[in-house]
Amino acid sequence: MRRTQAKDQPAGAPPPVPRLVAFSGSAPGRRRAGRAVAGADHTRDGAAWVVDPAAVDADVPSAIGDALERVLADRLTRAGVLDAEFAGELAERVARFTREGGKRTRSQFVWWSMRACGGGDEPTTAAALRIGAALELLQTCALVHDDVMDGSALRRGRPALHADVRDSCSGAAPPARAARFGEAVAVLAGDLALVWADDIVADTALDPWTATAVREVWSDMRTEMVAGQFLDLRGQLTGSRSPAQALRAAHLKSALYSVERPLALGAAVAGADGRTMRALCSAGRCVGMAFQLRDDLEDVFGDPRHTGKSCGGDIREGKPTYLAALAVARAEAAADRPAREVLEGALGNADLSRDGLDEVREVLVRTGARAAVEAKIERLSAQGMRHFDGALLDAEAAARLRRLLTAQAASRAVDDPPGRARSASAAPACDAPEGGR
Repeated sequence: MRRTQAKDQPAGAPPPVPRLVAFSGSAPGRRRAGRAVAGADHTRDGAAWVVDPAAVDADVPSAIGDALERVLADRLTRAGVLDAEFAGELAERVARFTREGGKRTRSQFVWWSMRACGGGDEPTTAAALRIGAALELLQTCALVHDDVMDGSALRRGRPALHADVRDSCSGAAPPARAARFGEAVAVLAGDLALVWADDIVADTALDPWTATAVREVWSDMRTEMVAGQFLDLRGQLTGSRSPAQALRAAHLKSALYSVERPLALGAAVAGADGRTMRALCSAGRCVGMAFQLRDDLEDVFGDPRHTGKSCGGDIREGKPTYLAALAVARAEAAADRPAREVLEGALGNADLSRDGLDEVREVLVRTGARAAVEAKIERLSAQGMRHFDGALLDAEAAARLRRLLTAQAASRAVDDPPGRARSASAAPACDAPEGGR
Protein backbone atom coordinates (compact mmCIF):
# COMPACT_ATOMS: atom_id res chain seq x y z
CA MET A 1 0.00 0.00 0.00
CA ARG A 2 1.43 3.39 -0.97
CA ARG A 3 2.71 5.52 1.87
CA THR A 4 0.84 8.78 2.10
CA GLN A 5 1.91 12.39 2.15
CA ALA A 6 -0.18 15.41 3.07
CA LYS A 7 -0.53 18.51 0.94
CA ASP A 8 0.79 21.78 2.29
CA GLN A 9 -1.66 23.29 4.74
CA PRO A 10 -3.32 26.62 3.94
CA ALA A 11 -2.07 29.70 5.74
CA GLY A 12 -5.05 29.70 8.07
CA ALA A 13 -4.70 26.08 9.19
CA PRO A 14 -4.78 25.41 12.95
CA PRO A 15 -1.40 24.91 14.64
CA PRO A 16 -0.02 21.41 15.16
CA VAL A 17 -1.50 19.27 17.89
CA PRO A 18 -0.42 20.89 21.19
CA ARG A 19 2.19 19.19 23.33
CA LEU A 20 2.40 19.11 27.10
CA VAL A 21 6.00 17.88 27.00
CA ALA A 22 8.70 18.30 24.40
CA PHE A 23 8.38 15.70 21.65
CA SER A 24 11.38 13.39 21.69
CA GLY A 25 12.87 11.77 18.65
CA SER A 26 12.72 12.95 15.07
CA ALA A 27 11.07 11.62 11.96
CA PRO A 28 14.05 11.67 9.55
CA GLY A 29 15.70 8.34 9.13
CA ARG A 30 13.12 6.29 10.99
CA ARG A 31 11.69 3.18 9.44
CA ARG A 32 8.68 4.02 7.21
CA ALA A 33 6.87 0.71 7.40
CA GLY A 34 5.94 -1.65 10.17
CA ARG A 35 5.35 0.89 12.94
CA ALA A 36 4.78 -1.98 15.34
CA VAL A 37 7.68 -4.33 15.84
CA ALA A 38 7.71 -6.94 13.12
CA GLY A 39 7.70 -10.42 14.58
CA ALA A 40 6.72 -9.04 17.98
CA ASP A 41 5.12 -11.29 20.55
CA HIS A 42 1.37 -10.65 20.57
CA THR A 43 0.65 -13.60 22.89
CA ARG A 44 0.90 -11.89 26.26
CA ASP A 45 -2.89 -11.65 26.53
CA GLY A 46 -3.62 -15.23 25.59
CA ALA A 47 -3.11 -17.40 22.52
CA ALA A 48 -1.16 -16.18 19.51
CA TRP A 49 -2.98 -13.27 17.91
CA VAL A 50 -3.26 -13.33 14.14
CA VAL A 51 -4.96 -10.24 12.71
CA ASP A 52 -6.53 -10.18 9.24
CA PRO A 53 -6.91 -6.48 8.33
CA ALA A 54 -9.60 -7.17 5.74
CA ALA A 55 -11.68 -9.06 8.31
CA VAL A 56 -11.33 -6.21 10.79
CA ASP A 57 -12.32 -3.68 8.10
CA ALA A 58 -15.60 -5.55 7.69
CA ASP A 59 -16.55 -5.18 11.37
CA VAL A 60 -14.27 -3.00 13.45
CA PRO A 61 -16.47 -2.90 16.60
CA SER A 62 -16.50 -6.70 16.76
CA ALA A 63 -12.74 -6.84 16.30
CA ILE A 64 -12.30 -4.34 19.12
CA GLY A 65 -14.62 -6.48 21.20
CA ASP A 66 -12.44 -9.52 20.53
CA ALA A 67 -9.34 -7.55 21.50
CA LEU A 68 -11.05 -6.48 24.71
CA GLU A 69 -11.93 -10.07 25.54
CA ARG A 70 -8.27 -11.00 25.26
CA VAL A 71 -6.96 -8.25 27.48
CA LEU A 72 -9.83 -8.49 29.98
CA ALA A 73 -9.42 -12.24 30.36
CA ASP A 74 -5.77 -11.71 31.26
CA ARG A 75 -6.55 -8.91 33.74
CA LEU A 76 -9.38 -10.85 35.38
CA THR A 77 -7.11 -13.86 35.85
CA ARG A 78 -4.55 -11.66 37.55
CA ALA A 79 -7.23 -10.09 39.74
CA GLY A 80 -8.46 -13.54 40.79
CA VAL A 81 -4.98 -14.48 41.90
CA LEU A 82 -4.89 -11.42 44.14
CA ASP A 83 -8.28 -11.86 45.80
CA ALA A 84 -11.53 -13.57 44.83
CA GLU A 85 -13.81 -10.84 46.23
CA PHE A 86 -11.83 -8.10 44.54
CA ALA A 87 -12.06 -9.98 41.25
CA GLY A 88 -15.76 -10.77 41.55
CA GLU A 89 -17.09 -7.51 42.92
CA LEU A 90 -14.79 -4.93 41.37
CA ALA A 91 -12.73 -6.27 38.46
CA GLU A 92 -15.70 -8.14 36.98
CA ARG A 93 -17.80 -4.96 37.12
CA VAL A 94 -15.14 -3.05 35.22
CA ALA A 95 -14.95 -5.80 32.60
CA ARG A 96 -18.74 -6.01 32.25
CA PHE A 97 -19.15 -2.24 31.95
CA THR A 98 -16.47 -2.13 29.25
CA ARG A 99 -17.87 -5.10 27.33
CA GLU A 100 -21.30 -3.45 27.31
CA GLY A 101 -19.84 -0.30 25.77
CA GLY A 102 -21.43 1.80 23.09
CA LYS A 103 -20.49 2.09 19.45
CA ARG A 104 -16.70 1.84 19.97
CA THR A 105 -16.38 5.12 18.07
CA ARG A 106 -13.05 6.21 19.53
CA SER A 107 -11.43 2.86 18.81
CA GLN A 108 -12.89 2.96 15.29
CA PHE A 109 -11.14 6.29 14.80
CA VAL A 110 -7.85 4.66 15.80
CA TRP A 111 -8.36 1.81 13.34
CA TRP A 112 -9.47 3.82 10.33
CA SER A 113 -6.86 6.52 10.90
CA MET A 114 -4.20 3.82 10.94
CA ARG A 115 -5.61 2.27 7.76
CA ALA A 116 -5.99 5.63 5.99
CA CYS A 117 -2.36 6.41 6.76
CA GLY A 118 -1.21 3.21 5.08
CA GLY A 119 -1.02 0.78 7.98
CA GLY A 120 -1.85 -2.81 7.09
CA ASP A 121 0.87 -5.22 8.17
CA GLU A 122 0.04 -7.65 10.95
CA PRO A 123 2.10 -6.09 13.78
CA THR A 124 0.68 -2.63 13.08
CA THR A 125 -2.93 -3.81 12.92
CA ALA A 126 -2.54 -5.84 16.10
CA ALA A 127 -1.10 -2.78 17.84
CA ALA A 128 -4.00 -0.61 16.63
CA LEU A 129 -6.53 -3.07 18.05
CA ARG A 130 -4.75 -3.16 21.40
CA ILE A 131 -4.71 0.64 21.59
CA GLY A 132 -8.39 0.67 20.61
CA ALA A 133 -9.11 -1.72 23.49
CA ALA A 134 -7.16 0.54 25.84
CA LEU A 135 -9.29 3.50 24.72
CA GLU A 136 -12.44 1.58 25.60
CA LEU A 137 -11.09 1.02 29.11
CA LEU A 138 -10.17 4.70 29.37
CA GLN A 139 -13.75 5.49 28.39
CA THR A 140 -14.95 3.23 31.19
CA CYS A 141 -12.85 5.23 33.64
CA ALA A 142 -14.23 8.52 32.34
CA LEU A 143 -17.88 7.46 32.39
CA VAL A 144 -17.84 5.74 35.78
CA HIS A 145 -16.17 8.73 37.43
CA ASP A 146 -18.40 11.18 35.55
CA ASP A 147 -21.54 9.45 36.82
CA VAL A 148 -20.31 9.74 40.41
CA MET A 149 -19.42 13.42 40.03
CA ASP A 150 -22.72 14.22 38.34
CA GLY A 151 -24.83 12.00 40.58
CA SER A 152 -26.25 10.28 37.50
CA ALA A 153 -28.22 7.12 38.26
CA LEU A 154 -28.42 5.91 34.65
CA ARG A 155 -25.82 5.07 32.03
CA ARG A 156 -26.69 3.54 28.65
CA GLY A 157 -30.23 2.93 29.82
CA ARG A 158 -29.05 0.86 32.81
CA PRO A 159 -28.11 1.71 36.41
CA ALA A 160 -24.79 3.51 36.64
CA LEU A 161 -22.03 1.48 38.25
CA HIS A 162 -22.20 3.27 41.60
CA ALA A 163 -25.98 2.91 41.65
CA ASP A 164 -25.72 -0.79 40.84
CA VAL A 165 -23.28 -1.35 43.70
CA ARG A 166 -25.50 0.65 46.04
CA ASP A 167 -28.56 -1.39 45.12
CA SER A 168 -26.66 -4.64 45.61
CA CYS A 169 -26.11 -3.62 49.24
CA SER A 170 -29.81 -2.99 49.83
CA GLY A 171 -30.77 -4.46 53.19
CA ALA A 172 -27.16 -5.18 54.17
CA ALA A 173 -26.39 -1.60 55.24
CA PRO A 174 -28.23 1.66 55.93
CA PRO A 175 -29.09 3.53 52.70
CA ALA A 176 -26.58 6.34 53.29
CA ARG A 177 -23.72 3.91 53.92
CA ALA A 178 -24.70 1.80 50.91
CA ALA A 179 -24.72 4.90 48.71
CA ARG A 180 -21.32 6.01 49.99
CA PHE A 181 -19.93 2.53 49.44
CA GLY A 182 -21.28 2.50 45.89
CA GLU A 183 -19.57 5.80 45.09
CA ALA A 184 -16.27 4.67 46.63
CA VAL A 185 -16.32 1.41 44.67
CA ALA A 186 -17.05 3.34 41.47
CA VAL A 187 -14.00 5.56 42.08
CA LEU A 188 -11.87 2.43 42.47
CA ALA A 189 -13.48 0.87 39.39
CA GLY A 190 -12.56 3.90 37.30
CA ASP A 191 -9.03 3.83 38.69
CA LEU A 192 -8.70 0.14 37.84
CA ALA A 193 -9.93 0.73 34.28
CA LEU A 194 -7.34 3.49 33.87
CA VAL A 195 -4.55 1.26 35.21
CA TRP A 196 -5.52 -1.54 32.83
CA ALA A 197 -5.66 0.90 29.90
CA ASP A 198 -2.20 2.25 30.69
CA ASP A 199 -0.83 -1.29 31.03
CA ILE A 200 -2.15 -2.25 27.61
CA VAL A 201 -0.56 0.74 25.91
CA ALA A 202 2.73 0.21 27.74
CA ASP A 203 2.78 -3.50 26.80
CA THR A 204 1.99 -2.95 23.11
CA ALA A 205 4.97 -3.93 20.97
CA LEU A 206 6.11 -0.87 19.01
CA ASP A 207 9.41 0.29 17.59
CA PRO A 208 11.09 2.95 19.79
CA TRP A 209 10.13 6.00 17.71
CA THR A 210 6.50 4.92 17.37
CA ALA A 211 6.30 3.97 21.04
CA THR A 212 7.40 7.49 21.96
CA ALA A 213 4.84 9.09 19.64
CA VAL A 214 1.96 6.89 20.82
CA ARG A 215 2.69 7.19 24.51
CA GLU A 216 3.09 10.96 24.40
CA VAL A 217 -0.26 11.36 22.65
CA TRP A 218 -1.78 8.98 25.20
CA SER A 219 -0.26 10.91 28.10
CA ASP A 220 -1.55 14.24 26.82
CA MET A 221 -5.03 12.82 26.25
CA ARG A 222 -5.34 11.60 29.84
CA THR A 223 -4.27 14.97 31.25
CA GLU A 224 -6.62 16.86 28.92
CA MET A 225 -9.54 14.72 30.09
CA VAL A 226 -8.87 15.62 33.71
CA ALA A 227 -8.41 19.30 32.91
CA GLY A 228 -11.66 19.42 30.97
CA GLN A 229 -13.59 17.66 33.70
CA PHE A 230 -12.15 20.06 36.28
CA LEU A 231 -13.23 23.09 34.25
CA ASP A 232 -16.67 21.53 33.86
CA LEU A 233 -17.03 21.01 37.62
CA ARG A 234 -15.65 24.44 38.41
CA GLY A 235 -18.12 25.99 36.01
CA GLN A 236 -20.96 24.29 37.85
CA LEU A 237 -19.65 25.55 41.19
CA THR A 238 -19.23 29.16 40.08
CA GLY A 239 -22.29 29.27 37.85
CA SER A 240 -20.12 30.34 34.93
CA ARG A 241 -22.12 31.46 31.93
CA SER A 242 -19.23 32.45 29.69
CA PRO A 243 -19.54 31.04 26.16
CA ALA A 244 -15.75 31.19 25.73
CA GLN A 245 -15.11 29.23 28.91
CA ALA A 246 -17.77 26.70 27.95
CA LEU A 247 -16.04 26.11 24.62
CA ARG A 248 -12.67 25.74 26.34
CA ALA A 249 -13.98 23.07 28.72
CA ALA A 250 -15.71 21.23 25.86
CA HIS A 251 -12.51 21.35 23.80
CA LEU A 252 -10.45 19.72 26.55
CA LYS A 253 -13.03 17.34 27.96
CA SER A 254 -14.57 16.02 24.77
CA ALA A 255 -13.26 17.31 21.44
CA LEU A 256 -9.66 16.24 21.95
CA TYR A 257 -10.47 13.00 23.72
CA SER A 258 -13.34 11.90 21.51
CA VAL A 259 -11.94 12.57 18.04
CA GLU A 260 -8.59 14.34 17.67
CA ARG A 261 -6.46 12.16 19.94
CA PRO A 262 -7.84 8.83 18.66
CA LEU A 263 -7.03 9.99 15.12
CA ALA A 264 -3.54 10.94 16.25
CA LEU A 265 -3.02 7.55 17.89
CA GLY A 266 -3.97 5.70 14.71
CA ALA A 267 -1.77 7.91 12.58
CA ALA A 268 1.15 7.47 14.98
CA VAL A 269 0.85 3.68 14.92
CA ALA A 270 0.92 3.77 11.12
CA GLY A 271 3.98 6.02 11.07
CA ALA A 272 2.27 8.97 9.37
CA ASP A 273 4.39 11.96 8.46
CA GLY A 274 3.97 15.26 10.27
CA ARG A 275 1.81 16.95 7.63
CA THR A 276 -0.64 14.07 7.55
CA MET A 277 -0.78 14.04 11.34
CA ARG A 278 -1.50 17.78 11.45
CA ALA A 279 -4.25 17.53 8.84
CA LEU A 280 -5.98 14.70 10.71
CA CYS A 281 -5.64 16.47 14.06
CA SER A 282 -7.07 19.70 12.63
CA ALA A 283 -10.02 17.76 11.22
CA GLY A 284 -10.52 15.94 14.50
CA ARG A 285 -10.41 19.15 16.52
CA CYS A 286 -13.22 20.71 14.49
CA VAL A 287 -15.35 17.58 14.31
CA GLY A 288 -14.79 16.91 18.01
CA MET A 289 -16.18 20.31 18.93
CA ALA A 290 -19.15 19.78 16.64
CA PHE A 291 -19.72 16.42 18.33
CA GLN A 292 -19.78 18.00 21.79
CA LEU A 293 -22.15 20.78 20.71
CA ARG A 294 -24.46 18.16 19.22
CA ASP A 295 -24.33 16.26 22.49
CA ASP A 296 -25.31 19.43 24.38
CA LEU A 297 -28.33 19.90 22.11
CA GLU A 298 -29.44 16.31 22.48
CA ASP A 299 -29.24 16.48 26.26
CA VAL A 300 -32.04 19.05 26.17
CA PHE A 301 -33.96 18.20 23.00
CA GLY A 302 -33.14 14.51 22.56
CA ASP A 303 -35.23 11.41 23.00
CA PRO A 304 -34.09 9.28 25.97
CA ARG A 305 -34.95 6.16 23.97
CA HIS A 306 -32.01 7.07 21.74
CA THR A 307 -29.66 8.77 24.20
CA GLY A 308 -30.02 6.17 26.98
CA LYS A 309 -30.31 8.82 29.70
CA SER A 310 -32.85 11.25 31.05
CA CYS A 311 -32.91 14.48 29.08
CA GLY A 312 -32.25 17.81 30.73
CA GLY A 313 -29.44 16.47 32.90
CA ASP A 314 -27.07 19.27 31.93
CA ILE A 315 -29.68 21.89 32.82
CA ARG A 316 -30.49 20.33 36.20
CA GLU A 317 -26.81 19.94 37.07
CA GLY A 318 -26.05 23.52 35.99
CA LYS A 319 -23.33 22.42 33.58
CA PRO A 320 -21.65 25.35 31.82
CA THR A 321 -22.49 24.22 28.30
CA TYR A 322 -22.07 26.51 25.33
CA LEU A 323 -25.79 26.18 24.59
CA ALA A 324 -26.81 27.46 28.03
CA ALA A 325 -24.13 30.15 28.11
CA LEU A 326 -25.19 31.45 24.71
CA ALA A 327 -28.86 31.56 25.73
CA VAL A 328 -28.00 33.57 28.86
CA ALA A 329 -25.84 35.99 26.86
CA ARG A 330 -28.53 36.50 24.23
CA ALA A 331 -31.24 37.02 26.83
CA GLU A 332 -29.11 39.64 28.58
CA ALA A 333 -28.24 41.39 25.31
CA ALA A 334 -31.91 41.57 24.36
CA ALA A 335 -32.98 42.64 27.88
CA ASP A 336 -35.33 39.65 27.80
CA ARG A 337 -36.14 39.49 31.50
CA PRO A 338 -38.62 36.57 31.29
CA ALA A 339 -36.04 34.46 29.47
CA ARG A 340 -33.37 35.33 32.02
CA GLU A 341 -35.68 34.40 34.89
CA VAL A 342 -36.46 31.03 33.32
CA LEU A 343 -32.79 30.25 32.81
CA GLU A 344 -31.72 31.48 36.24
CA GLY A 345 -34.40 29.38 37.89
CA ALA A 346 -33.64 26.25 35.90
CA LEU A 347 -29.86 26.06 35.60
CA GLY A 348 -28.61 23.99 38.53
CA ASN A 349 -32.12 23.18 39.77
CA ALA A 350 -31.97 19.44 40.51
CA ASP A 351 -35.75 19.34 41.02
CA LEU A 352 -36.66 20.97 37.71
CA SER A 353 -39.95 19.50 36.52
CA ARG A 354 -40.88 18.45 33.00
CA ASP A 355 -42.91 21.63 32.55
CA GLY A 356 -39.91 23.64 33.74
CA LEU A 357 -37.70 21.92 31.20
CA ASP A 358 -40.24 22.71 28.49
CA GLU A 359 -39.95 26.38 29.42
CA VAL A 360 -36.17 26.16 29.08
CA ARG A 361 -36.53 24.61 25.64
CA GLU A 362 -38.81 27.43 24.54
CA VAL A 363 -36.28 30.00 25.74
CA LEU A 364 -33.45 28.23 23.94
CA VAL A 365 -35.45 28.46 20.74
CA ARG A 366 -36.79 31.99 21.29
CA THR A 367 -33.38 33.49 22.02
CA GLY A 368 -31.96 31.86 18.92
CA ALA A 369 -29.42 29.90 20.97
CA ARG A 370 -30.49 26.57 19.54
CA ALA A 371 -30.32 27.77 15.95
CA ALA A 372 -26.94 29.41 16.59
CA VAL A 373 -25.51 26.18 17.99
CA GLU A 374 -26.85 24.24 15.01
CA ALA A 375 -25.19 26.72 12.67
CA LYS A 376 -21.90 26.46 14.56
CA ILE A 377 -22.04 22.68 14.30
CA GLU A 378 -22.45 22.97 10.53
CA ARG A 379 -19.51 25.39 10.24
CA LEU A 380 -17.23 23.24 12.37
CA SER A 381 -18.16 20.11 10.45
CA ALA A 382 -17.46 21.76 7.10
CA GLN A 383 -14.15 23.15 8.33
CA GLY A 384 -13.16 19.75 9.66
CA MET A 385 -13.88 18.08 6.34
CA ARG A 386 -11.79 20.68 4.51
CA HIS A 387 -8.83 19.84 6.72
CA PHE A 388 -9.46 16.13 6.20
CA ASP A 389 -9.62 16.48 2.44
CA GLY A 390 -6.27 18.28 2.53
CA ALA A 391 -4.45 15.08 3.43
CA LEU A 392 -3.48 12.46 0.86
CA LEU A 393 -4.70 9.21 2.36
CA ASP A 394 -5.48 5.72 1.15
CA ALA A 395 -8.69 6.31 -0.80
CA GLU A 396 -10.78 3.37 0.43
CA ALA A 397 -9.90 3.73 4.09
CA ALA A 398 -10.21 7.52 3.90
CA ALA A 399 -13.77 7.18 2.61
CA ARG A 400 -14.68 5.02 5.61
CA LEU A 401 -12.99 7.45 7.99
CA ARG A 402 -14.70 10.42 6.37
CA ARG A 403 -18.13 8.84 6.87
CA LEU A 404 -17.30 8.15 10.49
CA LEU A 405 -16.24 11.75 11.05
CA THR A 406 -19.32 13.14 9.31
CA ALA A 407 -21.61 11.03 11.47
CA GLN A 408 -20.28 12.54 14.70
CA ALA A 409 -21.94 15.89 14.21
CA ALA A 410 -25.11 14.61 12.57
CA SER A 411 -28.40 14.95 14.41
CA ARG A 412 -29.09 11.64 16.12
CA ALA A 413 -31.96 12.17 18.51
CA VAL A 414 -33.29 15.73 18.43
CA ASP A 415 -37.01 16.06 18.04
CA ASP A 416 -37.44 18.89 15.53
CA PRO A 417 -35.49 21.31 13.33
CA PRO A 418 -33.79 24.31 14.92
CA GLY A 419 -35.72 27.51 15.34
CA ARG A 420 -39.14 25.92 15.81
CA ALA A 421 -40.60 25.88 19.29
CA ARG A 422 -41.91 22.56 20.45
CA SER A 423 -45.17 22.03 22.23
CA ALA A 424 -45.31 20.34 25.60
CA SER A 425 -47.29 17.51 24.03
CA ALA A 426 -44.39 16.87 21.64
CA ALA A 427 -41.85 16.53 24.41
CA PRO A 428 -39.91 13.30 24.57
CA ALA A 429 -40.69 11.04 27.48
CA CYS A 430 -38.22 12.45 29.97
CA ASP A 431 -39.49 12.42 33.51
CA ALA A 432 -38.52 14.89 36.16
CA PRO A 433 -35.76 13.62 38.42
CA GLU A 434 -36.63 11.68 41.52
CA GLY A 435 -38.13 14.15 43.95
CA GLY A 436 -39.04 16.60 41.19
CA ARG A 437 -42.57 17.57 40.38
